[in-house]
Amino acid sequence: MRSWAGSVAVAAALLLGGCGVFGEPKDETAGWSAQKLYTEAKALLADGGYEKAVKYFETLEARYPFGRYAQQAQLEIAYAYYKNGDKAAAVAACERFIKLHPNHPNVDYAYYLKALALFNEDSGLLSFILPQDPSARDSRAARESFDVLKELATRFPESKYAADARARAGYLVNAMASYEVAVANYYLRRGAHVAAASRAQAAVKQFPEAPATEKALFILVKCYDAMGLADLRDDAERVMRKNFPDSPYYARGIDSGRPWWQFW
Repeated sequence: MRSWAGSVAVAAALLLGGCGVFGEPKDETAGWSAQKLYTEAKALLADGGYEKAVKYFETLEARYPFGRYAQQAQLEIAYAYYKNGDKAAAVAACERFIKLHPNHPNVDYAYYLKALALFNEDSGLLSFILPQDPSARDSRAARESFDVLKELATRFPESKYAADARARAGYLVNAMASYEVAVANYYLRRGAHVAAASRAQAAVKQFPEAPATEKALFILVKCYDAMGLADLRDDAERVMRKNFPDSPYYARGIDSGRPWWQFW
């Protein structure tokens, strides 16, 4: 009887002691300092061990929530998610950092990383050149990325990320304008002149400096003419000739004796 009772006591001790034989595995980070957790997590991050790095950073933040390593861990978590391809988690982590530490010296990096995650999330924006319906696409990620990049460049003009932010914002302006014009052209080719004119007009109003504005005006002229809206057609043509006097679109249909916008 005494032997049996002793065996039960040993088994209970093993279970309660967390040795990992019957229960959860022992925490390998038990007793680690904030610095050691951070150092090990950074090493994992450098080696591509993103998921484990996130766990280490989260452990650091939970155990040492008020130290300087905890704040940096929050940024590192966002970067680890970004590198691991989890863009939504990266955006959420950046937003959390910005909300918790709006005056942090590295908050500009949080804005930049958030914009990058959104930017890459919509990297297929220009795939409208493929034979598919571009109107089914959603350009919200590109617009959100642009807004974040603009805020970064405006609020932190001296940031080391500001120049790249401005360059990416410029690219997105052109991409979004081209997207709107591609949708307008898609509707135009299907005879949906009201929808085509609406998207072309949106491109002209929202992105007046983008190269795609030339084609947007061209589509407007064609749509208004097809709908019999002579005044609107003439206004659009005047704007186009003023801003794009040498547009190659003028060459279409001129020699046939028809207006240049009627080339079919």
